[in-house]
Amino acid sequence: MSSTTRDRILDALEGVLIERGPSAVTLESVAAAAGVSKGGLLYHFPSKGAMMTGLVRRLAERAEQEFAAARDSPEGVARFFLRTSVPGTVAEAELYWSVIAALRSKEGVPPEAAELIGRMFEQWSRLLHEELGDPVLAETIRLVGDGLYLSAIAGLPQPDPRLLERVLDRLTARADAARSSGGAGDGSEGAWA
Repeated sequence: MSSTTRDRILDALEGVLIERGPSAVTLESVAAAAGVSKGGLLYHFPSKGAMMTGLVRRLAERAEQEFAAARDSPEGVARFFLRTSVPGTVAEAELYWSVIAALRSKEGVPPEAAELIGRMFEQWSRLLHEELGDPVLAETIRLVGDGLYLSAIAGLPQPDPRLLERVLDRLTARADAARSSGGAGDGSEGAWA
């Protein structure tokens, strides 16, 4: 069995999570969706937990590509982060919501998977702190971005688009000012006047 079979299994796992939710994830349901035997699935993933960890690892690899794109972006990490803080597709939102739900249920999901998700969120925080140098501004941007993302994947009401645009404009203006000053912001309250 090749690595393409492994990818097909992970694609099938994503599909089951999106279409039927975490409670529908079994070795049998994923094997059937992937078009492989249960033995073929077990060759790549010896348990449901290993399969979920494999999926989270793949999501972490995608996140690493996004971190690199943010670091290399001429718009800067903060603008990149805020611009991408809402899932690009309904499928992406449903996938991350299902993964988080599976992690929260702790049903056969190893701690490693939760740690990987946590590291993805922590990496955004590190990148923002490195770029901005102002811990208050960096955390404010991180919290806004995380809040937008988590609200979107949870299906919660979204802010008025005009108000959200004003919020993001204000934050990105502060981020641009911090970047142009070499990240020398002191995080004082005066910066928010």
